Amino acid sequence: MNEQQFIAIGDIHGCLRSMEALLKKLAPYKDRQFVFVGDYIDRGPNSRGVVNRLLELRNEVHTIYLRGNHEQMLLDAIHKNKRSMWMMNGGRTTLQSYGGISEAADIPDQHLDFYKNTQMYFETDNYFFVHAGLSPAKTIAQSINEENEVKEFLWERSHLNAFETAWEKTVVFGHTPTEQPVQRKNMIGIDTGCVYSRKGYGKLTAVKLPEEEFIQQESID
Repeated sequence: MNEQQFIAIGDIHGCLRSMEALLKKLAPYKDRQFVFVGDYIDRGPNSRGVVNRLLELRNEVHTIYLRGNHEQMLLDAIHKNKRSMWMMNGGRTTLQSYGGISEAADIPDQHLDFYKNTQMYFETDNYFFVHAGLSPAKTIAQSINEENEVKEFLWERSHLNAFETAWEKTVVFGHTPTEQPVQRKNMIGIDTGCVYSRKGYGKLTAVKLPEEEFIQQESID
């Protein structure tokens, strides 16, 4: 396998059928590393099914699973008593997908382990994969070394309004839905709002790297 060839997949948000359809389109590229940029759960109809499929996928391709802010909110609901924050951001649909349980702590251990073991970022020679983004004013190395990296990696949006960045390499991210993938110098954004039905959104996006070619699936959930 060529270690420098990747498929990065944007925010899924419980959209199992859309993810399955996109994975079929990606079947010719199973020799690449598949990097998922987080937000597998919440808002969409089948978060549990999405995670089941992602667990299976580990046996089919080389996978990297990053943590999104929604996985972090689930974990914070368990460990930091921040349940209301998660409920306000789609957590209720995730609990419903697990058979209508009332607490995140009641999610099956295999799935809780999946959420806990997601990575905050994945870095290669040419790319930095992260859920939300990075401060455009700092180098990637500076962001990694600062104490607030968790909040930045999971919630940052300021780079989308920046004219330029201090980044040393291309940052690939999701988190902020856009009608089309973001493709600028050192910046690739692949959250195209799969879970949203409003005009311009409703697509699940993957990007082939280093080609920077996008492969999309219209939402069918």
